[in-house]
Order: sequence, then structure tokens, then C-alpha cells
Amino acid sequence: MTAPRTVLFPGTFDPLTNGHVDVIRRATRLFDRIVVAIGTNSTKRPAFSTEERLSQLRRVCRTMPNVEVSSFDGLLTKAVDDFGAVAVIRGLRAVSDFEYEFQMALMNRELSSTCETLFLMPPPEYLFVSSTMIREIARLGGDISPFVPPEIRAEVEERFRNHPRG
Repeated sequence: MTAPRTVLFPGTFDPLTNGHVDVIRRATRLFDRIVVAIGTNSTKRPAFSTEERLSQLRRVCRTMPNVEVSSFDGLLTKAVDDFGAVAVIRGLRAVSDFEYEFQMALMNRELSSTCETLFLMPPPEYLFVSSTMIREIARLGGDISPFVPPEIRAEVEERFRNHPRG
């Protein structure tokens, strides 16, 4: 019996967007096991704690049996090894994403010759959706329902209604 083919989908997920969920769902058709993992980044100050984001991911992914939710510290290449992944999966929305992600993929491959990165393009309705934009819309009292999973919408709205600087 062969080992399950695992892919790692790392991110900040602050908050989780419908674009992220699209990548996760599509990955479930390509891999046996998907590990969606929150990476800690010392340069970012997330609006939601790691525990809150893990809870959000678990609620949204609960109906996807081959998805596991986790977190990691340190280098992505170490996380790939720790989770037994054969690749990293990333979503690309625009040319600016490509430039950044391409550099990261090359650096990860330099750090670990076995670290492969796969890119998925989103459907048109998610090309412009980002966590940063969702936080700003929520801060300004706009409707975020088209952009975030319904399981977490109220939580995201509440966070920015009571803490506008999020």
C-alpha cells in the first residue's frame, strides 16, 4: 500500500477567505491528504490569534474528510518534512502574487531540493479577494458575506466592529 500523497497549504488566513476555501476544495481532488497550516510570521500582527484562526479553519473544513488543520513555526521547508508533504500548494491571483510566490518557491527549493510548489489559479470571482481587503471592508462596515465563508462571517464582522484597528 502506498503512503497517502500529502500537500501542505500554508498561510496566515487572517481571516480565511472564500478564495482560500476554493484552493482547499480543489486540492482535495488532487491529493489524498491536505494539511492546511497556519504559519507564524513575526512581521505580521494578525487580527485573530492562532487559536481563533485554527478554530475558524476547523469549522469551515469540517466536511472535508481529507483535510487536516494545523500550525507551524519556522521554515516552510521544515514544515513540509514534518507533515510528510510531497508539495506546497499556493493560490495565485495576480502578477504581483506570482512574483512574490515565484521567489519564495525558488528559495524553498534552494533550501530543500525536494520542496515542490504548485500554483492554483482562482476562479474570476476570487481574483481580487484578499484577507487585507476583507479586514478593511469589515472595518468600514461593508458587506463581507460574498468574500468569507458563512461559518465565520459574524465572527469577522464582530471583531472589526468592536476593534476597528483589528
